[in-house]
Amino acid sequence: MRRLGKTRRTVGSARARRAGRRAAAAGAACAAALAVLTAAPAQARDDATASAYGPAGAHGPAWALKDTGTPSVRFRGLAAVDRRTAWVAGSQGTVLRTTDGGGSWRNVSPPGAAALQFRDVEAFDARRAVVLAIGEGEASRVYRTEDGGATWTESFRNTDARAFYDCLTFFDRRHGLAMSDPVDGRFRILSTSDGGRSWTVLPDDGMPPSLDGEAGFAASGQCLVSAGSHDVWLATGGAARARVLHSADRGLTWTATDAPIPAGDPARGVFALAFRDRAHGLAVGGDYRPDQPSLRAAAVTGDAGRTWRPSATSPPAYRSGVAWLPHSRTAALAVGPTGTDLTTDAGRTWRTVDTGSYDTVDCTPDLACWAAGEQGRVARLES
Repeated sequence: MRRLGKTRRTVGSARARRAGRRAAAAGAACAAALAVLTAAPAQARDDATASAYGPAGAHGPAWALKDTGTPSVRFRGLAAVDRRTAWVAGSQGTVLRTTDGGGSWRNVSPPGAAALQFRDVEAFDARRAVVLAIGEGEASRVYRTEDGGATWTESFRNTDARAFYDCLTFFDRRHGLAMSDPVDGRFRILSTSDGGRSWTVLPDDGMPPSLDGEAGFAASGQCLVSAGSHDVWLATGGAARARVLHSADRGLTWTATDAPIPAGDPARGVFALAFRDRAHGLAVGGDYRPDQPSLRAAAVTGDAGRTWRPSATSPPAYRSGVAWLPHSRTAALAVGPTGTDLTTDAGRTWRTVDTGSYDTVDCTPDLACWAAGEQGRVARLES
């Protein structure tokens, strides 16, 4: 289960905010369509978004594939910095970076990493990023670069054969966490306070006991997400119940809440989370086996994850990634191997707008959204 597998949350910067203002002022069709979401009343935003996307991307913004030249690689890690800059991480120890909107890609993979499976990447800007390799024992590693991937430093290597790291997230440029499947009956949390240069295992006193068979899914880099300076959420599956764990103190203490997403099997549970602020969140998942249905594949919370309710209309199949559209209170995208779904009512209902295969999705303050997945697929939302 764990082998299937940013918020994929890229740390913002003044540069990114300036880029966002320039993009909005430029009046590009896609940016304008998304900008409507930030200015109009809720119903007008919903109507405008529905019109912009149309059925299966028939008109308005749609995924535009970017040739990465890596058809044998599956990218489950994605960190979108802005409209021009994005990082992807995947199988065969591969890390790519673009700084021209996907027109060209530079292979910046860490040397000697070909046997590793990178499943998460968090980028601070075009030069600084942290990537996570998953697996049992020493296969779980963290690397950091400060020069755009020209050189990498291995900042953590797991030496506990019982641990298996799945995801990481950052609150800001210094403080971040990574999570491992349960060790001795509790999820293990790794912490950094220097931007990923060094890591420390946190005490597990404040972590509730795990359920039998419970673990995280390293499917999209979104099983551990943060919002604000202290709040973080952890998604689980594989047990009798799917759960979301929440910490309001950067991982020191946690509370667990059941999520109304199918569970009871190693292939089922919550695969990805996205929070637009510390209160409002989305969860997606289901059963990742292609021959199995995934009813109730999405859920929403409005109270920081203390309670979750199922979407009235869920995506039609398993979804592994989810992201709020830039600056929107109501619109978000969910992705999976069978398509992309859009909500314009904060997760209450979803409808399919594209049938391409993607594993993860990320949006940026300057009104850009990126997606990545199998066969080297990377795309940006464009008109």
